[in-house]
Amino acid sequence: MSESWTISVGGRTYGPYTVEQMRAFHAEKRLAAHSLVARAGEEQFRLASEDPEFAALFQQAEESVSGPREPEAPARFGGRPQLESPDGPSHFVIIADMKSRSIAGLEDEIVLLGKAHRFGPQAWVLSSEASLNTVRMALVQKLGKLDTLFIVDAARDRAAWFNFGPETDTRIRRIWSRPSEYAGTEKRSETRA
Repeated sequence: MSESWTISVGGRTYGPYTVEQMRAFHAEKRLAAHSLVARAGEEQFRLASEDPEFAALFQQAEESVSGPREPEAPARFGGRPQLESPDGPSHFVIIADMKSRSIAGLEDEIVLLGKAHRFGPQAWVLSSEASLNTVRMALVQKLGKLDTLFIVDAARDRAAWFNFGPETDTRIRRIWSRPSEYAGTEKRSETRA
């Protein structure tokens, strides 16, 4: 059986995830050097940068930065985010499926992030200066174990999601990260019809 890892965020454990999923989280900036991870069967979490499988990822990131580096702001969990987008606000579509927690807490957090409008039972549009990752991290804190979340940054053609399970996570990542491949498939099927 291949190795797997769990991630601890805010006292809750998520996973297991494969090495490929963990590397994808790193590429999406969802796995940071300070993220707490544990290999399957381990009870003690450690920093992702200290895990032998991922240490090189964080060293490469440090080596690729040239010149003086400003210290990064610590991750914010809830509350108002700092302004992060020099290009102006992003426009987000947020869809949740709340089964274990109140939707009111999630909606309160969305409103703290910027101008928002609820257009469906569990769907919002949001204009915010916050990054996609900041929006995701703020909202994840309001979710329970059975709740799911999907966020689209329409201005930057990016997406983030939470709690869909490994199979759905992999499928979404494949479709979202390679739209041209799927677009070509659709065009071929249209010409055959």
